[in-house]
Amino acid sequence: MALSIYDNSNQHYILVDSINQQQIGLPLVTERREKFSFPFGDAELVQIGFSGIHIMYGDVSVRESRLRIKSFDEPESVELHFAIKGHGILENFLTNKKISIKENQHNIAYTPFFDGIAQFDTNKPHKFFEVHFQREKFIDLTSDSSTLLKKFGDNIMNNKSVVISAENLPISFAMHACINDIMNCSFTGGLKLIFLQSKCVELLALQAQAFDSADQNSTPKTLKSDYDKDRIYFAREYLLSRACNPPSLTELAKAAGINEFKLKQGFKETFHNTVFGYLSDHKLMQAKELLADQELDIKNISEQLGYSSVQHFSNAFSKKFGVSPGKAR
Repeated sequence: MALSIYDNSNQHYILVDSINQQQIGLPLVTERREKFSFPFGDAELVQIGFSGIHIMYGDVSVRESRLRIKSFDEPESVELHFAIKGHGILENFLTNKKISIKENQHNIAYTPFFDGIAQFDTNKPHKFFEVHFQREKFIDLTSDSSTLLKKFGDNIMNNKSVVISAENLPISFAMHACINDIMNCSFTGGLKLIFLQSKCVELLALQAQAFDSADQNSTPKTLKSDYDKDRIYFAREYLLSRACNPPSLTELAKAAGINEFKLKQGFKETFHNTVFGYLSDHKLMQAKELLADQELDIKNISEQLGYSSVQHFSNAFSKKFGVSPGKAR
């Protein structure tokens, strides 16, 4: 895959993937870590290719909010897209469609051709994670699955540019955990290949399940305006920034500028969890990562995450992951 990028002065730059389709097709893991610097922005990217799958993730910062982008030599692949941080809009002139990119949201897309505009917030961090399945591999994996995936598969076999849903969905904790497992994979050789394959398929299954549930759920929504949705995302960030000494529901609702009922219902609609259930999951995922640091003892981790006691932390961790913190380490 290659991209032609034009900045505000119409200066032309070309960005080419360092992993080609031949390497992606091999039953071996090829990995590249690279840094790019252009007048319009910088990027630090990791690319991993194997057995018809291409993983790409990294951090991007832009200095120009609007860029013209054209893709060429684009492989026929389906993209699982996860926006970890940052917001943006992609407008494809070839399809007259806009794709919204929002922090902590995901979608599945097939875009064989792109010629259009990309708009991003400047001077703010952008972090993304993508898994690209070669089209035939994706069809093989999903041919006997849900009606939604079959319809999506029919569109991509007809070479139509399509997203599985007009609405992005929130990235679940299970998805975050799977993404972290891929980024922190310590296996080598054949075990690494097996591990990464299984995790990529797991991510696809988690996304498919989420979109199927959303498609079948006809319950009236509490959040009807963009303002209310933004307030829920603000509440999440406010809550996580005070994870060790969290506000009450009343305090959180006041900080977010919405009433308590809308906070509770909207949070569950958006993140499929209660306010404090989400906070607990967030802290336990942090604990899982901190346990990898052998210099931190379990008491320190417990205190760092704001648990009232080691026993309380250990009980919560065991309930979540099925093993004690000590055994997990």
